[in-house]
Amino acid sequence: MDKTTLRLSAIMFFTMAGIFIIDQNIKMLFVDGFRYYTECIDLILVYNRGVAFSMLSFLDEWLKYIQLVMVFGILIYIVTLKKVCFAFPAGLMLGGAFSNIYDRFIHGGVVDMVYWHCGFNFAVFNFADVMIDVAVVCFLVLNFKPKFCKS
Repeated sequence: MDKTTLRLSAIMFFTMAGIFIIDQNIKMLFVDGFRYYTECIDLILVYNRGVAFSMLSFLDEWLKYIQLVMVFGILIYIVTLKKVCFAFPAGLMLGGAFSNIYDRFIHGGVVDMVYWHCGFNFAVFNFADVMIDVAVVCFLVLNFKPKFCKS
């Protein structure tokens, strides 16, 4: 394994593990019964059997396997791309994705807990979802601003 691949893999793995651990610990608070209500944001427990906005929930058990194949595809793509600047956002994305897929295997659906209802009702989401969104923004910046990604 060359130095670049080793560096990319280490950054990606530790970021991914960190996001996974943080997200799972937050989710366990809600599975164990934590709830909190405010005027704008409720922290509640919801099991999402689909993807964003509960879409594709009709796929039931197949959804977690389809997502698993897609996530491993992304992992392989990032490693073969050998761009170290993609390691951190890839770790964010993969950590969140693996955490949500893990939920599907353990709880039968993704554990969501943040419900925004200030001015408008929004979908219930979790920390992993936010990290995936942050990763997408990072990838967009890195792709459209090549000066940030020299490797």
